[in-house]
Amino acid sequence: MSDQFPAASAPGPKHSAAKRPALARVVAPSTPPLGACLCLALAMVIVGSSVVAGKLLVATLPVHLASALRFGCAALVLVPLLLAREGRPRVSARSLAVMLAQAACGGLLFNVLLLQGLRTTSAGAAGIITSTTPAAMACVAFLLLGERPARRTLAGVALSVLGVAAINLHGAAQGAQGAALGGNLLVLGAVLAESLFLLLRKAVPEPLSPLAVSTFMTVFGLALFAPGALLEARGFDFAAVDAASWATVAYYGLVVTVAAYLLWFQGVTRVGAGTAGVFTAVMPVSAVGLSALVLGEAPGWGHLAGAGLVLAGIWCICRRG
Repeated sequence: MSDQFPAASAPGPKHSAAKRPALARVVAPSTPPLGACLCLALAMVIVGSSVVAGKLLVATLPVHLASALRFGCAALVLVPLLLAREGRPRVSARSLAVMLAQAACGGLLFNVLLLQGLRTTSAGAAGIITSTTPAAMACVAFLLLGERPARRTLAGVALSVLGVAAINLHGAAQGAQGAALGGNLLVLGAVLAESLFLLLRKAVPEPLSPLAVSTFMTVFGLALFAPGALLEARGFDFAAVDAASWATVAYYGLVVTVAAYLLWFQGVTRVGAGTAGVFTAVMPVSAVGLSALVLGEAPGWGHLAGAGLVLAGIWCICRRG
C-alpha cells in the first residue's frame, strides 16, 4: 500500500478564491478504485469494533483520560515512524488549521456532543439520528465541495441510510422510548461534526501521505483531550487498572487509531465524498456483529436486514460498468 497520495487527489489552488474561498470544487470519479473501497470498508469495520472496546474501557477509565491515553499510545508509534520514513513534512499554516479542525470535529466534538445528548434522549433515538451520517456527508459534500453525486451514489446512500436505520429502529422497538428535543439536536450536532471530520481532508492542498495526516490527527487529538485528562488523572488510582484494560487501551491506540486512520486517509482522497459517506454505514454493522461475538448480544431481524441493505448500497457504489 502506497503512503503517498497522487497530487491530483486533493483539491488544488487553481480555482478562483472569489468563487470558493474555503474549499475547491471536486469532481467525483465515475468508478471508485477497488483498493480505495477496501481501505474505507476495513477502516469502518475497525471503527465499529471501538464500540465493544469502548464498553470494556470506560468500565475502568474515565472518558477524557482514556482518550488521551489512546492518542498518546498512537503518537508513540506514529511520530517516530513518520520522522523515520518521511522526515518532517512541510505543511502550510492553513492546512494545520484544517487538520486541527478535523481533530476537533471527529475527536472532541463528536464524543462530547453524543455523550451529552444521550443524557436527555434515548439511545434508540440517538442511534436513528446517527444513522443519517452518510446522508449528512453527501449534503455537506454538495454544499461545501460542490460535488455532484452520480445516480449510483445516490442509490447507494439511500440503501445505506435505510440499512442503518433498520438496525437502529430494531433497537428502538426493543424498548427505547421517548426523546428530548434538546438531546436530539446535540446528537445531530455530533453527526455533523463527524461528517466534517471525514470530509475536511479534501481541504488540505498538500499531497500529504496517510501516515502524515494520521500523525497530525493523533497529536492534535492528544492535545485536545489533555486538559480534561489531567483533571481526571488527579487522584485516579492507576494501580487499580487491570491488564485487560491496559490491553484495551493499546488496541484503541494501535488499531482503532493508527490502523483505522491510515486506512481511511488512504482511501478518502481517491473517491468522491458521496462514495466515502456510504462506507460510514459499515460502522454500525461491524459494531452489531462484534457485539454478538464478543459481548453475546444476539442480532435480531432488524440487524440482519440492515446489514443486507448496507452491503447492497456499497455494491451499488463500487460496481463497475
